[in-house]
Amino acid sequence: MNASPAAELTIDRLFDSPALAGPVPTAARISADGSHVFYLQGAADDKNRLDLWEYDVRGRRSRRLLDSRDLLSQAAAPSVEEGARRERQRTAAQSGILEYALRADGRAVLIAFNGDLFYLDPQRPADGALRPIAPSSAAATDATISPRGGYLGYVRGQNLHIYDLAAAGERALTVDGGGAVKNAMAEFVAQEEMRRGTGYWWSPDERRIAFLRVDESPLRAMPRLQIEADEIAAIAERYPAAGGANVLIRLGVVELASGAVTWIDLGADPDIYVARVDWLPDGKRLAIQRESRDQRRLDLLFADVLHGQSRVVLTEASDSWIELNGELTFLTDSAEFLWASNRDGFTHLYLYDDLGRLRRRLTAGNWSVDDFGERAVKGVDERRRLVYFSANVGNPTRRALYAASLDTGDPAAPRRISQGDGIHLISMSADAGLFVDVFTSRAQPPQASLHRADGDLIATLQENRLEGGHPYAPYLDADCQPEFGTLAAADGQTLWYRLFKPPGFDAARRHPVIVEVYGGPGVARVRDEWCGASFTQVLVRAGFLVFQLDNRGSGSRGTDFQAPIRGCLGNVEVADQVAGARWLAKQPYVDGARIGVWGWSYGGYLSLMLMTKAAGIFRAGAAGAPVTDWTLYDTHYTERYLGRPQDNAVGYAASSVLPHARDLRGDLLLIHGMADDNVFPQHSLKLLRALQDGGKTFDLMLYPGAKHGLLRQKDGRHAYATLLRFFHAHLQA
Repeated sequence: MNASPAAELTIDRLFDSPALAGPVPTAARISADGSHVFYLQGAADDKNRLDLWEYDVRGRRSRRLLDSRDLLSQAAAPSVEEGARRERQRTAAQSGILEYALRADGRAVLIAFNGDLFYLDPQRPADGALRPIAPSSAAATDATISPRGGYLGYVRGQNLHIYDLAAAGERALTVDGGGAVKNAMAEFVAQEEMRRGTGYWWSPDERRIAFLRVDESPLRAMPRLQIEADEIAAIAERYPAAGGANVLIRLGVVELASGAVTWIDLGADPDIYVARVDWLPDGKRLAIQRESRDQRRLDLLFADVLHGQSRVVLTEASDSWIELNGELTFLTDSAEFLWASNRDGFTHLYLYDDLGRLRRRLTAGNWSVDDFGERAVKGVDERRRLVYFSANVGNPTRRALYAASLDTGDPAAPRRISQGDGIHLISMSADAGLFVDVFTSRAQPPQASLHRADGDLIATLQENRLEGGHPYAPYLDADCQPEFGTLAAADGQTLWYRLFKPPGFDAARRHPVIVEVYGGPGVARVRDEWCGASFTQVLVRAGFLVFQLDNRGSGSRGTDFQAPIRGCLGNVEVADQVAGARWLAKQPYVDGARIGVWGWSYGGYLSLMLMTKAAGIFRAGAAGAPVTDWTLYDTHYTERYLGRPQDNAVGYAASSVLPHARDLRGDLLLIHGMADDNVFPQHSLKLLRALQDGGKTFDLMLYPGAKHGLLRQKDGRHAYATLLRFFHAHLQA
């Protein structure tokens, strides 16, 4: 513990280097023989610039395998396509090595850097280890190594390309990409809403590649203002707005040797989503997850890649909507596969044979197999007939690694593997013999360790202890760890919250409170994780209590908790947040007349709904990049909850902020980036008009050239400072 008084934690320090969280490995991958662990890590002098690292398990030492600065002189600036992809992946604030692919045997690494490709052989001498691949004026994206290591795959100029490593030659496998046609690329809603970031898939024998052909021509070109400091452009963007057309999709399989393409039968209805594509282990069949436009039906198809014929293997149906996941896993030693479904109200694992017949369920209980939207199945040990997965057993604010038998007789009793209460983010080896555990809790910034499958510790990659020279050590004495608790929703369901209290908290005083809200579907904000390097800490140290609550509709809590938002947004979410605010106002240490609220994106939307529909409860509110009119937002997200506008006009009107703008009470700050290509600036412009027509006064902050993730980028410093000044002025901390 630092004996001297804590240093002031400023907004500038949140953005400066080294990272307050300390060195945190990300994107960890284990070599096939278990001898090395590869990962990305921010540089000490630039926390957002990622380098490639390697941990030698036998030698018990780490080394930086590739400094991203070594690539700067060899690579171009990011292309427009790459910039858009980074926005979808939420990595636009980062630089350096953001993606890499590991050869199956772990003996080579493919790095995509600003549209150029580099092939790294760690076994070769340093001066010859790095090899540029087919430089071109057209940027390469979504780069992969084929399963047997003979080829590289990537998208260049909206076409699928391969690079033959032995012949040192590039070849285009599709040639009609361009304009509205995109081959082997994930369409906008796949990247933004479906967590599918790719549009092509290698066969296990690397003889074929399945790919999507996306035709955006049916989409109406929506005007999007892109306002820079020295330039204004009205961009006609092909955007899939709710109720309108979606892209046309075809699924093809191209044979590398001949270039011949077989088109797969996806059914008679073209208005579908291709949610996931996987190869079966035999390399002769594809598994396709076909989702209906209304997202209440999901079919698993098996398709013959030689002839294109497909059949439905199993179907999931829902009265609310289907929650997509990536948990389809095929076994290689038996004709079986793992499938995840929330058919009983929670996401659980089931074992099927490859004819689509249920063998048995593998997990059960009032908890979910879940990893905050990432793939929750971490590995399968077929020899021992075990599946390893992340789940929130017993506490939705935490995640741990569990194991269950593929032949289980007790699906409600999985075996816990990882230890320590908090969040365990797991990366497992291909044979499920080892795993990297990046663990965090309210008291511990992320630390990384390598374990055997039974949980035994092999090595610590980053202990990251909060002591001595740790970047957060000067601020530790004033660290504010949250208190967790629960409230009851109107329907009796449990709402989890976390509450941060200022340093030296005086329970005899009445404090102002800021409610930090997100509240959107599919996301859980209340987590048992470290929050030291956050704007929340700045607010708390400035004298505010900070309250966060996961309302109904939030993710990872099961169907009954999520489904009440179906048909109308901004209703039960507002009711639950109001219940939280009223509970706060009853606490003897809270000044009920000085409660504020702020949020970004869906949180910005809810902030506006709370300032209008719950007028008078919140004295001040700030909304960043808010959706204000759901008819302007995309098909896959919006229609999942509201259906199409032409089928639910009442629900869309009730879910919009605009009709409620006249009821605004309290002080409002509105923030938006003027180049936002996710929540268009038009959302805020429509709100400005409605507020002005209603005679309402408010504060406005616009950021030229900024996109949806501006808080993570350079404008974040100014935006957070603006928020802090706003709440100081109106809540008088």
